[in-house]
Formats: sequence, structure tokens, C-alpha cells
Amino acid sequence: MQNKWLVGVSLIMPVARRTLFASALALVLMACGCSSFNRDWKKAATAAPTSDLGGRWSGTWRSETSGHTDQLRCLMTPLTNGLLAARFQAKYHKGIFRFTFSYTAQLSVTNRDGRSEFEGESNLGWYAGGVYRYRGSATGTNFFSNYDSKYDRGTFEMTRPGSAE
Repeated sequence: MQNKWLVGVSLIMPVARRTLFASALALVLMACGCSSFNRDWKKAATAAPTSDLGGRWSGTWRSETSGHTDQLRCLMTPLTNGLLAARFQAKYHKGIFRFTFSYTAQLSVTNRDGRSEFEGESNLGWYAGGVYRYRGSATGTNFFSNYDSKYDRGTFEMTRPGSAE
């Protein structure tokens, strides 16, 4: 009987080690993504915005579905043909834990009546709700966007941060 128990343990342990390794690797990769965002955020504080929307943005996101809300930061980088890379970093509370999640969305921008209108999408993966779509507008100082996905919808509101932020 003891031999069966040992066989069961020996089969479970490799799975547990793989799960632990995969979890540790995911945490390291998320930490690296956050640290590169923070490094680029600080570097962008000294750079002049490269376009009407280019540069740093800071504010909040709010889920209309769950009521959750927290800090949101974004680094906008102009691409070509009216496209922007919007690199978002969002904070999220779950109980006593606070998570940081970073991702990039490509936004298509058109200028109308002194403001920029944009739309785009980004696949955040199954664990974060799949494909998120964005539609909004911005001036040189104020950014507003609606977002929606299969399981969530809400808003982003941001302004230009001070250089000390």
C-alpha cells in the first residue's frame, strides 16, 4: 500500500514543480514588463510630446460591469499613417492584492474639429477577457475612451501628468 502512495506522489510532484516553475516564470515576466514600462515612463517625462497625442498620459479606468476602478497610465508613440501605439499600464485591486497589468493597443487616429478621434483593439488573452475594443477622442490635454470586450465594458479618462509624476 505504501508503494502505491509513493507512486501517486511521484506522479504529482513533477506536475507541482512544473506548475510552480510556470507561475514563477509568469511573475518574473510580468515584473520585467512593469519595470520596462516604469523606466520608459520616467524617460518620457523629460521628452517633449512627439505629436498631439504622443507622450505620457495618466488617469483612471472604470469598469461599468463590475464597478472596479483604479490607476491608468499610458505612453503614446506615433507610428505611421495615422496610427499610434498606446502602451497602457493599469492597476487592479482584487481583495487585499493589487496587480499591475501592461499591454499595447494600436489606435487609428483621425483629426476632426480640433480634436483627435481614435479606435483600435488589443487581444489581452483569455485570462484578461480576450479582445478589447477602444473608441474615443482626445485633445492635447484630455483623453477619453470607451472600451468593451466579451465580459467587460467601461471608460478610460486621462490627462497629461506633471513632470514629477
